[in-house]
Amino acid sequence: MNKALDLTGLTGRIVTREDDLYEDARTMWNRGIDKYPLIICYCKNEEDIKNAILWARKHEIAIRIRSGGHHYDGYSSGNDVFVIDVSQMNGMMMDEEAGTLTIEAGARNREVYEFLAQKGYPFPGGTCPTVGAVGYTLGGGWGYSGRLLGIGCDAVQEIRMIDGNGEVVIANRNENPELFWALKGSGGGQFGVVTSIRFGLPAKREKATLIRIEYHEVQRNDQLEMFKCYQEIIQSACDEVNFKLSLSYSKEKGRGILLLGAYYGEAKEAHQIIAPFVQLGRELYISVKTMSVIDMNRWLQDAHPDYEHYKSSGRFVTKALTEEQMNSALDCIEERAEGSVFMALSCYGMGGQMSRGSREDSSFYYRDSLYILGIQTVWEDNQYRKENREWFKERFPKIEEMTAGSFVNFPAGEIRDYKKAYYSEHQAKLEQIRKQYDMHGVFTFEQSL
Repeated sequence: MNKALDLTGLTGRIVTREDDLYEDARTMWNRGIDKYPLIICYCKNEEDIKNAILWARKHEIAIRIRSGGHHYDGYSSGNDVFVIDVSQMNGMMMDEEAGTLTIEAGARNREVYEFLAQKGYPFPGGTCPTVGAVGYTLGGGWGYSGRLLGIGCDAVQEIRMIDGNGEVVIANRNENPELFWALKGSGGGQFGVVTSIRFGLPAKREKATLIRIEYHEVQRNDQLEMFKCYQEIIQSACDEVNFKLSLSYSKEKGRGILLLGAYYGEAKEAHQIIAPFVQLGRELYISVKTMSVIDMNRWLQDAHPDYEHYKSSGRFVTKALTEEQMNSALDCIEERAEGSVFMALSCYGMGGQMSRGSREDSSFYYRDSLYILGIQTVWEDNQYRKENREWFKERFPKIEEMTAGSFVNFPAGEIRDYKKAYYSEHQAKLEQIRKQYDMHGVFTFEQSL
């Protein structure tokens, strides 16, 4: 431990720069980000969190909150900051009689899916297995089951949080309702350290159909036609299905198209739904398989690598893009950055139950969107990090021009007027609530309220 630091009062597992575990402890899922925190505290309970908050405030050290370590731009860590890591608080409890699921802040997507699958329940979670399910939910939460079950925060019944004074705060529709509203969609780390969330359980689902359509070495016009087809289909599809479309340009495979879908129904019906996608041209690979819901989720999660070096963000499309706008977006992936091995435009389907809730139900503003449009570049060697970040910086304004706002779970430091982009008309209300619950600005980071 660092002898220059008086660690008296801290509990939990403390890691400093002199610790052998420091390099592993500071590493994030996005290896394109290097942050060097002063202290990392692995908290095992709420008392550890309280002690961490009070110690950091006493020593005037900025706080960051980390669960899965998947923040796109690294705001769950930082240089010379105190990282409160809740990854070891991963307990889960199901009450079937009450129809509820309670998870602690460190529970990850895979763990939640596996836990619920024992009793046959799906979950409106994300696809990357090591993302913290609580952090995912606090940002709204997009997933393949969203059109059927709603965005992640729609199922939330109660949130438990430690505030900047180290006190426990309960938020639900009756107790601190304004905080409850704010926590559902404004992103993690804004008001305090969330320690657990209680969800309502959805109806049981035994089977689902995994859809995968993949084209390699396609032409630019093939990508354009798939883009147009996707936009049309996602507006009229039934609630039981959702799709993510990737229009890519990789170093090894050239131009490609990948459509992944989850359908809560049988393969025969799924074939009818995807017929327009298949008719676009020569298919390299098509797979439509009915399986258990958990096997589908396992496959979608296992498609993610253990880590990446990347720069990415995503914006909400609320009005159908014109062909001219689609071509402008595709222009962004005409040329790879130096060192880039993969770049893509990605479309994440919205609609269905995600669009039927009221904007006043949560701080998640863009629920009436057609889809999320993302842009991404991936590299393998960090000597090319600068070139890839510049590539993104040059192209992102094009995506901003044709979209309505940014997804707080897909953040980027390059976003212009980020508060307006993330929260739109909810910004003023959120800022007012934050002043009430974090009046001393304890939970402040690069893009905080």
